[in-house]
Amino acid sequence: MSFLLFAAGIYGALALAAFLGQRTLMYPAPARAAIEPRGPGMTLERISGGNGEVIALYARAPEAAPTVVFFHGNGEDLGDLAGLLREFAMHRVGCYAVEYPGYGLMRSQAPSEVALYGAAEAALLHLRDTLGVPVASTVLVGQSLGSGVATEMAHRGHAGRLVLISPFTSMTDMAARVAPILPARLIVRDRYDNQAKAPYLAMPVLVIHGSNDTVVPFVMGARLAKILPRAELRTVAGAGHNDLFAVAPDLIGEIARFAAP
Repeated sequence: MSFLLFAAGIYGALALAAFLGQRTLMYPAPARAAIEPRGPGMTLERISGGNGEVIALYARAPEAAPTVVFFHGNGEDLGDLAGLLREFAMHRVGCYAVEYPGYGLMRSQAPSEVALYGAAEAALLHLRDTLGVPVASTVLVGQSLGSGVATEMAHRGHAGRLVLISPFTSMTDMAARVAPILPARLIVRDRYDNQAKAPYLAMPVLVIHGSNDTVVPFVMGARLAKILPRAELRTVAGAGHNDLFAVAPDLIGEIARFAAP
């Protein structure tokens, strides 16, 4: 009996530690000093909204071309994305990269699912109302963690098209995969439930996933592609989680062509 009580105590302590520390694990922003992104033809937009100032990097689209709104993955911030904007510009597509609370120039803000959604929506309203980009010309692109933000913004009606790169079905599914002994569905606070929202997204969707992804398994992207009403699955054979663009060098071009059919 004493052993069972001891084991239960250890398990409870682990579950409590996971509950209290989950946001530190979920939002691992780069540890380096924040870099202010710069580039020819790019402007740094400072927007009031969310839990404070929202930062976005903007490269205006050519006339009548769409604008890709990029929500990055973990381990990076806006300072890493100037090159991405240049590549989209080469394909004659506008780009608008949005920062998260807790990352880069927004490091002083606390990250959470609600906070990321608030910042994203403030940035999208600024894109529409101040920068003049209509919803029909807005293509949301979310990579890994960003797939949760992009899916929610699409669910709220902010997009004409959606691209999900290495998406997960939900953060609770991810937690259950990483720590199967813990009651993930009870303790995960930021759920990013892409799978629950997917059936209600009527716009065209491109799902991109590496066949050898060991971080977010390929089966999660394939599952989403099946339940999204108008989805196309692009499998990048042999790619993992962080080398998609190296394995498929024209992936930016594919996204640009999907954005402007």
